[in-house]
Amino acid sequence: MLISPYNLGMNALNPLNSICLFCGASPGANPIYREAARQFGTILAETHIRLIYGGGSVGLMGVAADACLAAGGEVVGVIPRLLMEKEVGHKGLTTLHVVETMHERKALMTDLSDGFIALPGGYGTLDELFESLTWLQLAYHTKPIGLYNVSGFYDKLISFLDHMRDERFLRDLHRDSIQVDADLPTLIEKLRHAKAPETGKWLDHAKRDDL
Repeated sequence: MLISPYNLGMNALNPLNSICLFCGASPGANPIYREAARQFGTILAETHIRLIYGGGSVGLMGVAADACLAAGGEVVGVIPRLLMEKEVGHKGLTTLHVVETMHERKALMTDLSDGFIALPGGYGTLDELFESLTWLQLAYHTKPIGLYNVSGFYDKLISFLDHMRDERFLRDLHRDSIQVDADLPTLIEKLRHAKAPETGKWLDHAKRDDL
């Protein structure tokens, strides 16, 4: 797959000491999703990248965390108190931050991370993914974002992003700011090389219609 010239930096690489994982609290219908989550946790541990995630013990979240810990990695969870009290919080993590709200959870996960990767998931996964993309679009952060497109799970979403661009609700530089791959090591390398979009002109009200 060709990497877009919009988002490849030619000089310094992005530091990826920590990657934030967005994924389902369900294991999904296809066993390949569980295997992808296990691989994700293992590879992060083997490459000495800290795993930051939502702190759950269930679904793909739990699989990834357990795999990372089993391979000797560091795992940091961030979970709202309400979910912790429902006993879905993982109690064997390196560090577990208990916060009061979902907004605090997402903000802290962003602060702790050098980049983001989404595995298959549902509403919560998309909420976290698109908030991170929106914050990148508005330059609230400049951290790379990726889709781990396991077994084509995100194919239709990718097509819809293209549709949004074609209908002039996304500029090319923002559409191209999300990295996509079905191979995890390749995706991580794309994040290392990704360049944040230059948002200055987009935020210039005089040029907002020049998409």
